Amino acid sequence: MNDPLRRFKSQPWKPLSQVAGLTTLLVILIEGVLSWILTQSDPLPSSLSPLLSPPLGIIVTVAAAVGVGILGVYICERWQSQAMLNTASLWALILCLIVGLVLKSLLPLPAILVRLSFNMVVGVVVGVFWKGRPYWR
Repeated sequence: MNDPLRRFKSQPWKPLSQVAGLTTLLVILIEGVLSWILTQSDPLPSSLSPLLSPPLGIIVTVAAAVGVGILGVYICERWQSQAMLNTASLWALILCLIVGLVLKSLLPLPAILVRLSFNMVVGVVVGVFWKGRPYWR
């Protein structure tokens, strides 16, 4: 009998999880630096508050999520030659990135732009498939 989960099991999970881990660490670093800059500057938080409040705030957070997806594919292209990218491995990368963002949300870290939500998941999917367009097959 044919195993329907064979493609799921045969994905390069270790390299993709390493890529997602590195992407999550970079997101944590970027948000940490952004948080530090916001706490050290007096006029900057008041000038950025319109960017982070609705309706523009939704667009900014989705754009940050798209950036996370693009960063994940870019790191996978440059750093991991073991992971052959195709449609199935892009979906596996999305799963790994979402798990990384879930783990990030469990840590007591500042979440200025990247916080776990439905918009974040949609943005990551769009970013991964936007940057990974050459690997669709």
